[in-house]
Amino acid sequence: MPTKNFSYTFTTSNPIDEVFNILIDPKKWWYGLHNEIITGKSEQLNDVFVFDAGNGVHHTKQKLIEVIPDKKIVWEVTDSNLTFASKTDEWTGTKIGFDISPKDNNTQVVFTHNGLTPEFECYGDCSSAWTQYLEKLEKELN
Repeated sequence: MPTKNFSYTFTTSNPIDEVFNILIDPKKWWYGLHNEIITGKSEQLNDVFVFDAGNGVHHTKQKLIEVIPDKKIVWEVTDSNLTFASKTDEWTGTKIGFDISPKDNNTQVVFTHNGLTPEFECYGDCSSAWTQYLEKLEKELN
């Protein structure tokens, strides 16, 4: 049976282009829960940003590897240091992204952390944190 990546789906009445413009900039949605510091850019292909949270507990570097305006955003985690996990680089090589599409006169957002699977030591904590960020984003967009 294939391993299931972490995924979260929601819809919003906001137009696709507005949703895309929020999602392409992690500073607009990946914040507000764990003393996050986000540096760098995420606008053009190959842009790199760094996400730090929890006062040193979580450090990752992401590179924008795919962007289709108003449809798809994918970042590859090129470096990670999760100090709460025994394998601190567990996220390195995983991919984080959004698929955006029209659905019933709304905008559907599908977030996937490709590679974050139940086999990961951090799966419980990481999927819980993703859910918190994405529920917050969903609430802000609705």
